[in-house]
Amino acid sequence: MRNSILKSGLAMLAVAGLASPALAGSDTKVALVPGGPHPYFAAWEQAGKDAMKDFSLAAGDYRVPQKWELSQQSQLLESLLTQGYNAFLIFPGDAVGTNAVVQEIVDNKGIAIATAGCLKDPTPALFCMGTDTGNSAYLGTKELIKAMGGKGRIAHFTGFLVDPNTQLRIDAVKKAADETNGAVTVVQVIADIDAPQPAEEKINAYLAAHAADVDGIVTTAWVPAVTAANSLRKLGDKRIKMVGIDHDEVVIKAIKDGFVNGTMLQNPYGQGYLGSYVLNKLRGGCKLKDDAPWKSNALTKKFVDSGTVFVDASQADNYVDAMRAITKTILANFEKDYMTCS
Repeated sequence: MRNSILKSGLAMLAVAGLASPALAGSDTKVALVPGGPHPYFAAWEQAGKDAMKDFSLAAGDYRVPQKWELSQQSQLLESLLTQGYNAFLIFPGDAVGTNAVVQEIVDNKGIAIATAGCLKDPTPALFCMGTDTGNSAYLGTKELIKAMGGKGRIAHFTGFLVDPNTQLRIDAVKKAADETNGAVTVVQVIADIDAPQPAEEKINAYLAAHAADVDGIVTTAWVPAVTAANSLRKLGDKRIKMVGIDHDEVVIKAIKDGFVNGTMLQNPYGQGYLGSYVLNKLRGGCKLKDDAPWKSNALTKKFVDSGTVFVDASQADNYVDAMRAITKTILANFEKDYMTCS
């Protein structure tokens, strides 16, 4: 009991930046805040802890709104600001609406990076760092088309329509199919299903009625990928090809067992770790370069790709190594490419 209380007290001191001499070098308190509960963001928690240790941050804390509601995320961010957090990694609850609370952060001498999803320009966020979701969905669909032998009918299962990435993914899947000049068609798009109940209801109902009418499935959100992988396993017929997204154990196991052809990995850990590093650097006096190699997308002109890679059965056992390599490469070059530090 005494040890438990002692550990609890030390944890509280660590958050305050007082527990360890290693934290004395920085007063940067990073909050990593998604739009709501979702398994994709779970890696942010460890990323924040590792960044806190490796970069001597005063805090690197993962905080999640109870629901996917813009008002709840905004209230949480405002509360964290009053608690002394001064650096924020934020997945936008809304590509436009979240700008208001980010402006509030900036007005109170904080800084923020839109992370894993972008805010629409003009934005007070410094830049956006995340998966190039359009390119990832495009490449994943190209891999699916290859597995289908270059022809057939695709069903696309995707995420929340409030997620700024969803429309980018829908457009990218259509683009890849259109490039086949009619050999491949997207016969169904089912969105707003990045939660267990709607995903299971809609995907299972669709496949029960139309499994014979589709040759391929592309999923561009976490929960639909898991649900579709389970559904194909239950059907037991490997005729339907599938390319998923992310690294849920269900999807990785389905790849190993031949029910799913591959998955497009994202890099949530790298987003949290790299983002924390950058925020600390900027609070320490570094400046972003106007002529940095920024990418652009439909929402912003300042975008940094946190990396994506296609993993099939040959790499399923070692997929973590691929994302670690991407994170190390981006970290090694970020200051040189994107910042001026005195």
